[in-house]
Amino acid sequence: MTQPGALEHGHSPEEVHKRLREAGGSAHLKDFVYGSIDGTVTTFAIVAGVEGAGLPYSVIVALGLANVFADGFSMAAGNYTGTKAELDNRRRLAEVESRHIRLVPEGEREELRQILERIGLHGPVLGDAVRMIAANKGKWVRLMLTEEYGLPAARPRPMRSALATFAAFVAAGVFPLMPYILSLSAAFAASIGTTALVFAVIGACKSRWAQVPMWKSALETLVIGGSAAAIAYGVGAMFHP
Repeated sequence: MTQPGALEHGHSPEEVHKRLREAGGSAHLKDFVYGSIDGTVTTFAIVAGVEGAGLPYSVIVALGLANVFADGFSMAAGNYTGTKAELDNRRRLAEVESRHIRLVPEGEREELRQILERIGLHGPVLGDAVRMIAANKGKWVRLMLTEEYGLPAARPRPMRSALATFAAFVAAGVFPLMPYILSLSAAFAASIGTTALVFAVIGACKSRWAQVPMWKSALETLVIGGSAAAIAYGVGAMFHP
């Protein structure tokens, strides 16, 4: 978290150019966070549930690995489908705007004028801005998508989103299983500690993009994941012979 009075980034011409060029670099943050948290939660839920039921380590490893890859793929596929739907809708609206610009250019210019006026342009500057933006159809359409339809400036990337989700799910999800894969003594206690550490690290990393202290973000993620794990262990304990 940035200290009070500190600047979040530089403002030299070179720094501004670089930052604007790389805008949207955190576009897959949600995919990483969701994937890693869900991978850790669901895998440790299996560990806790099977441990609560008193079943052998081999069952924990088999079910855990099956969850890591099968559920990870399922989550990635779902993310791909949802992000692809967003992209398809964006393309549809872009075609709508392009057709309107071709058929009713004056009406679209009026929309553009009112959008620019709403953000503070007036007088000759407003007229110049309308003419300059309208001279570039691609930029005109992108501006309308953002300002008229409320779409994000960054273009959705379904495959990248899916891969980010799957990679995060697998990378984080395997940690609760490691004590069992390594056949450690007191594997469940080691799994609890490892999982808690993963939750804390995910939360701490998330704080980089949130205006909350690192410890608070880590604690929040730890509480959410720990609650899910406790529920799973309680359900598993109900079936302990």
